[in-house]
Amino acid sequence: MIRPALVLAMLLTAAVPAAAKTLVAQVDLSSQQLTVIYKGKALATWKVSTGRAGFRTPTGTWRPMRMYRDYYSRQYDDAPMPNAIFYHEGYAIHGSYETRSLGRPASHGCVRLSPENAAKLFELVTTVGPENVAITVQN
Repeated sequence: MIRPALVLAMLLTAAVPAAAKTLVAQVDLSSQQLTVIYKGKALATWKVSTGRAGFRTPTGTWRPMRMYRDYYSRQYDDAPMPNAIFYHEGYAIHGSYETRSLGRPASHGCVRLSPENAAKLFELVTTVGPENVAITVQN
């Protein structure tokens, strides 16, 4: 027997077509860049770091699930993850103070941005509402 609450939870976390969203955070793994697209228009493109050798960043399209201005990794020695936007399982887009690594794979699978750009993205997502956001990760 399927419970209604379970069906609702599945629908809320289901993949959402990026074209149906107001704001798209489009991550390109091959170029190590994130492009912010608002109502079909590219607003900014920023360097990122994604999963390094042995750690993958999954591809697909999701919506933000949880957001925290101040977050510390429970898995990696309380590493700071400012302006974290969790989108799939334990994966998030978040700020990183390891800015010298931006532009090449260096993370455990999350999408790292400079702290300044992570704050800008966090504000955009907050403003339009997470339900109107798609996060797309592609090769």
